[in-house]
Amino acid sequence: MAAYEKDNVDNDLNDPGAAPYGNFINYYTFNPPENRLSLLPNTLFQDLGYRDIHQTMLMLDVGCNSGDLSVALYKHFVLTPEKDENSKPRAAHVLGFDLDESLIQRAQETNPLPENITFIPLDIAKDPSSQDPLQDYLKRHGCAHFHLCFCFAVTMWIHLNHGDVALLKFLSRLASLSQHIVLEAQPWKCYRSAARRLRKLGRSDFEHFKSLKINGDVADHARKHLETQCSMELIQSFGSTTWDRKLLLFKRK
Repeated sequence: MAAYEKDNVDNDLNDPGAAPYGNFINYYTFNPPENRLSLLPNTLFQDLGYRDIHQTMLMLDVGCNSGDLSVALYKHFVLTPEKDENSKPRAAHVLGFDLDESLIQRAQETNPLPENITFIPLDIAKDPSSQDPLQDYLKRHGCAHFHLCFCFAVTMWIHLNHGDVALLKFLSRLASLSQHIVLEAQPWKCYRSAARRLRKLGRSDFEHFKSLKINGDVADHARKHLETQCSMELIQSFGSTTWDRKLLLFKRK
């Protein structure tokens, strides 16, 4: 979740802006939820064929940080589409996870909807049993898959810290867990800025940066992997955010 391409904030973020795993302590102050929500129709569930409001919908927010966007996603898709004040909102739940336990603690403490939104600490790229809590969550709700998985600006951090193979495994894991994925992959210019920032602060460079064979149009590499290896298909592009990142919607075939 990088602020790296925003050169005008370089001097203000200091150490928080150099978080090597993207776990910025002030992320939503410089990339607020509206930057993504403005591109996503609040009727998305209905558009995808989920028209029965009594059907419980499960959303997954990957790399949720302090939870601001998770809460905003729930309100955007579950509360705002209902126009009739006498009608009940759609039955839905959001699970957000992040590898940073302090950010998850903040998310839990400030969660305004604990009955519908859950936050857990989880490092999906490092822990071989990381899918267990996600599968347990699905079982508790009687579902085989999350209906909608959101992966906003996470791919670069897994790629830089764990390499090409880990990135593809990560995408495969999300595909195995989800009926639909909304993917926002950072462009290659963010990788260069991320590496430059760490060097500028006198820190060690990302271990895999110079050896990455997946480069250039990373979003297109991700699309090809999801379509050829994960039985997913790209069905829509919602356009680009103010940071020039595409929001791509994939569906399980």
